[in-house]
Amino acid sequence: MIRGKASYLSRLYSRMSYKTVEYSEKVEGSSPPSVFIGRFGYPKIAVGPLLAATMDDTSILDLPEEWIPGNKSATDIVDFRMQLIRGKQTVNVRDGIEGNKLVTQLQEIALAKNPLDVEAEFKKKPVGRFFHEEVQPFGPSAGLKELSIGNGKFNPQLEKAHYDTDLKAKDAVIRLYEKGVLFSSIQKAFSTGAFGIEKKRKLVPTRWSITAVDSALADHILGEVKHFKPIDDFRVYETFSLNNKFVIILLPTVWKYEWIEAFFPSIIGEKLEIFGDCEHHEGKKEYSSVGGCYYSAKLAVLERLKEEKKQAGAIIFREAYEGYVPLGVWNVRENMRAAMNGSHKTFNSLDTALSHAVSILKLKLGTWFQHSTLLRQAYVQKRLSDFEQKAYI
Repeated sequence: MIRGKASYLSRLYSRMSYKTVEYSEKVEGSSPPSVFIGRFGYPKIAVGPLLAATMDDTSILDLPEEWIPGNKSATDIVDFRMQLIRGKQTVNVRDGIEGNKLVTQLQEIALAKNPLDVEAEFKKKPVGRFFHEEVQPFGPSAGLKELSIGNGKFNPQLEKAHYDTDLKAKDAVIRLYEKGVLFSSIQKAFSTGAFGIEKKRKLVPTRWSITAVDSALADHILGEVKHFKPIDDFRVYETFSLNNKFVIILLPTVWKYEWIEAFFPSIIGEKLEIFGDCEHHEGKKEYSSVGGCYYSAKLAVLERLKEEKKQAGAIIFREAYEGYVPLGVWNVRENMRAAMNGSHKTFNSLDTALSHAVSILKLKLGTWFQHSTLLRQAYVQKRLSDFEQKAYI
């Protein structure tokens, strides 16, 4: 299934026609702060900063936690992300990162509390643009010839974790999250190898690091949530943003979770594409077939359940409509957080909850049912329950 989704998204990326900002070979600017660690060719990968020279305060360019509450449109987000240039230089992660000047600079950028002044000289004029379903888009790229960064203050919580060389990377991620450090800040520092046991630190491609942090946090919270009592009713949450509709049904059961997403055709001749994946109470061992959005949505649901000290099953329907632009899995995480922190409607049965959920979606119930493992299982169990009751009458 991942190949089918990847193939669909690849066609979508090829049609993105946003213009990037033009830069010369030398740029004096600012990093939001932001870095990008590539994955192509792993373990020999292209790494470097993201910087811009067209505005005084670049912080909003890489602060996804502020984009949904700030009512940014997809065009707004793409337009300001296209201002970011990616500098890149090849590093072999197996050679170690200690003493590597560029990696040290990237860690300083990722740990920074505020935007950093950056001067970059490129081997040639930066060109191109980058879109991906899991990573925020950005503008032109070019090989780095020289990089210098200004002095800045570290985020004190990130700094403390960075200098604790006996603290495992996963434990650092959880500790920072529990102290209120933003997801995006933790993920960027994690990707530069800023955390972990001293001799085991390594660069983690940005795409992998996002899922790794989402997954680590979700699993940690799930370990707590599984000890809570289930909710008492069926609930439906919803939100619409950036050409996406998210509808979440919470079930009064022990933890189980399903994510189903439907991409509506953007051009004549294309067909509706639907992808999904699920897990039961024991959790998920293998990587999800639908990619990083699975873990981002899971984290948002579990955050809400932990806050309420409740347990539940969750079925999530996502519809991405014509004009949808891939902006990264932050889109899922932050929209899901907005939905789960908003109001919800309560119901006495799965039938009535489903009826309401489908009434605010475009696809019919039969289509969702066809692609849902948990719904089919729920109704099989329901029929068995009715049969058993009749057998004792």
